[in-house]
Amino acid sequence: MERWETAEKREAEADGRPPARRGGRPPSRRPGGPDHGAAGGPSPVPGAPEPPDASRPTLRRRGGPRPPRWWLNAGGAVLLGVMVAAQIATGLRPDDLRLTTVVVVLVAASALAFASAATTPRRAAGAFGAAVAAGYAAEWIGTRTGLPFGDYHYTDVLWPRPGGVPLIVALAWGGMGLAAHAVAARAVPGGTALGGTVFGGTVPYGAVARVCAGAVALTAWDLFLDPQMLRLGLWVWAEPGPYRGVPLGNFAGWLLVSLLVMTLIERIAHHPAPAAAPRRGAVGGQAGATGLVALYTVMAVMETIGFAVVFRPPDPLVAAAGGVAMGTCALLAWRGTWRR
Repeated sequence: MERWETAEKREAEADGRPPARRGGRPPSRRPGGPDHGAAGGPSPVPGAPEPPDASRPTLRRRGGPRPPRWWLNAGGAVLLGVMVAAQIATGLRPDDLRLTTVVVVLVAASALAFASAATTPRRAAGAFGAAVAAGYAAEWIGTRTGLPFGDYHYTDVLWPRPGGVPLIVALAWGGMGLAAHAVAARAVPGGTALGGTVFGGTVPYGAVARVCAGAVALTAWDLFLDPQMLRLGLWVWAEPGPYRGVPLGNFAGWLLVSLLVMTLIERIAHHPAPAAAPRRGAVGGQAGATGLVALYTVMAVMETIGFAVVFRPPDPLVAAAGGVAMGTCALLAWRGTWRR
């Protein structure tokens, strides 16, 4: 019997548990028993790793670390400054169409950087890509059917031109689409700009108001764009219209496609932060949204000055029409920003 008890004791010590008491029952294995910890788990064994603390939630970051918002905003500001310089160069050298391509690419890149800071890089890229795809599809259909803009076609000046539609035209839809959505979100009382809460609380049908206002802001830009592109010979209308050769039905088509672009951006990129608990990095997000409004404003000012005094010959009609339309949208956006 003594040899058996000694063997049992050695086996128990090898397993790391106390031996059974003589004449008694084996130690309890129930949670909270003598060989369990205070939380009901097994007592630590010498040399074994410490069990995780159940009171500490494990934090996991999905998709890896996000780029700092200040870096994105700084990048957007630098690209915006370079775009202004390129825009000035286009006024001095209007026949160099490579500068026009550079301006469009810089607009798109700056808008994407600001939008990434305002929301997240993934959401911004998704919204930008959807706007580019929608703009390209509308142009591709339009050059073949005349809907929704009217009967027109692109010349061979701009390249690359897959399917007959220059890629920079699609990029312009994406870049200015993001800027126009931010303008609308700041202009609508109680709206939000790609995740940044704006003063005034919420309003009924806020998403519908943002989409409609954004479509108007984007269409206002076309009051400058179409006359300028006709001057450069980038596309041709089958039947010229009364607005510097542009048919009035073109603007109805722009408004329709802009509604689609704004809807896609709203669905993909817009996610308002709770008012009681603002998201981490909310200041950087607000700066990104403000950068988009600044981009739209800069385009309005540069185009107005270009048509008023730089282009030869000047065109006061286009300068006034586009300047009033885009300027009104920009002023409403800045008014919403200042009231926050």
